[in-house]
Amino acid sequence: MTLENDLLERRYRTLGRSSPLFYDRPLHLVRGEGAWVWDNEGQRYLDAYNNVPHVGHCHPHVVDALCRQASRLNIHTRYLHGSIVAYAERLLATVDAPLSRTLFCCTGTEANELALRIARTATGGTGIIVTDYSYHGNSQALAEVTTGLPVSEPFAAHARAITLPDPYHRAPGMSAEDHVAAHVDQFRQMLASFHDNGVKPAALLFDTIFSTEGLIDVPVDYVRQIVDLTREAGALVIADEVQPGFGRMGDHFWGYKRYGIIPDIVTLGKPMGNGHPVSAVITRPDLADPFGEQSLYFNTFAGNPVSAEVAAAVLDVIEQEGLIDRAAVTGNHLKDGLRHLAGRHAAIGDVRGRGLFTAIELVADRESKAPHPAAGAIVNAMRDEGVLMSRTGPANNVLKIRPPLAFGIDEAEVLLTALDAVLTRMGHRNV
Repeated sequence: MTLENDLLERRYRTLGRSSPLFYDRPLHLVRGEGAWVWDNEGQRYLDAYNNVPHVGHCHPHVVDALCRQASRLNIHTRYLHGSIVAYAERLLATVDAPLSRTLFCCTGTEANELALRIARTATGGTGIIVTDYSYHGNSQALAEVTTGLPVSEPFAAHARAITLPDPYHRAPGMSAEDHVAAHVDQFRQMLASFHDNGVKPAALLFDTIFSTEGLIDVPVDYVRQIVDLTREAGALVIADEVQPGFGRMGDHFWGYKRYGIIPDIVTLGKPMGNGHPVSAVITRPDLADPFGEQSLYFNTFAGNPVSAEVAAAVLDVIEQEGLIDRAAVTGNHLKDGLRHLAGRHAAIGDVRGRGLFTAIELVADRESKAPHPAAGAIVNAMRDEGVLMSRTGPANNVLKIRPPLAFGIDEAEVLLTALDAVLTRMGHRNV
């Protein structure tokens, strides 16, 4: 039995066979640096998927910050500590007024769970609005409003799921304006269904890049209108920035800024600590303070000095290495290259995204835009070419490229060359 097979069997015995793994042949990784990872045999892979090591795998500045503080003190927030307050001040300086309170958590799930609690306390409502193919965490409250992953919990009676306007799949002959108007009208009908069923809405919760949905290029005007309607109904707007935040979009620090809105609550997660488990909720004092008076929110591990120093080091690297600008430049180069490949490979139906978050929708043919069945095979073939990516979307036919921000032009060229080779070999080249 090989080392990998032995490790896999041990994993099955301890974690179970339902614990998910990437790829048909699971990958045994042992080291990472920048945008690259290595397996146990020394094979190097380009990481075009993992956003958790936001500024690069094992960035020395982040590692040094972690080790330095861990060697001094690690304690919770019931004691005064300058690092915790200093990081909170820096974090809040990145968002818009009146967002000026933060509550620390450990995971994106915890952040979104806490955001829902704050919204329900503030509004007195229970109703939650999500999109019809989304994921915001794995607590019970979030599982009950999950539409994008299999869950055992039934979709909650107090929740509603909205269908987003998708420009790529807009009906032939329908104008962009009519497309938006039709979906806004559906949103109004959804709000009416809350009223008809005696449910008071509490919050609209959405990922500002719509990542699980396949990075749909949702029109700005649509988002602005449903935000206004949500607030008219007495509910709050929660912007989930777990995936798009911290400059990944290349144009702004936060994804919500694209829409010209200021959410009532912002939730953060994965990239915040470059792999260290730290997350946060950012909101207004008039929401945070009454919640705190009614609910003693305390989290033993959240916002500890080590987490604060690690998260501060991530901000240092983003600023010092110009990673937001780099995300814009590299992302544009990558999308240009992918659009060039679309001229050679009919399977590429659409290329979209912002900054270093890119989606390639694979289609069986460009007229019907039906989902291409080979997306999974392409992901596995890219692994064999030494490039790691994944797929998403309701039909699982959208290739998902979401690398660490250490990913640059050279790495983009590696990906483009590999994808061209894979599509050619699999027979998806234009004739």
